[in-house]
Amino acid sequence: MANSKRQLFIKRRLRVRNKLRRTNRGRMRLSVHRSNKNISVQLIDDVNGVTVASASSLEKVLGVVGKNNIEAATKVGVAIAERAKAAGVETAYFDRGGFLFHGKVKALAEAAREGGLKI
Repeated sequence: MANSKRQLFIKRRLRVRNKLRRTNRGRMRLSVHRSNKNISVQLIDDVNGVTVASASSLEKVLGVVGKNNIEAATKVGVAIAERAKAAGVETAYFDRGGFLFHGKVKALAEAAREGGLKI
């Protein structure tokens, strides 16, 4: 029986996350989530199980509420880089989840890199 889109997404997400955890032990994880209407990102410390910083297109401060485009992803990427620096984090590994690394996800990662976060 064929897998549904959701099942394929979950398999891809787990494959990516497990591979990254093996190679980047002890580093912070920059986890991205993209929906049809918004994009959000969290900087997670897996050792202690806490979220250090987060940013989302739902925040009114960023000025992109209700938008889910490359411009919004870029602003969210810059915001997470600033918040990571404020929290004292310089390096993290990028967990794209089950999303493909192109378009909005790629724009977010590049904006975070330009903001000074080493991914």
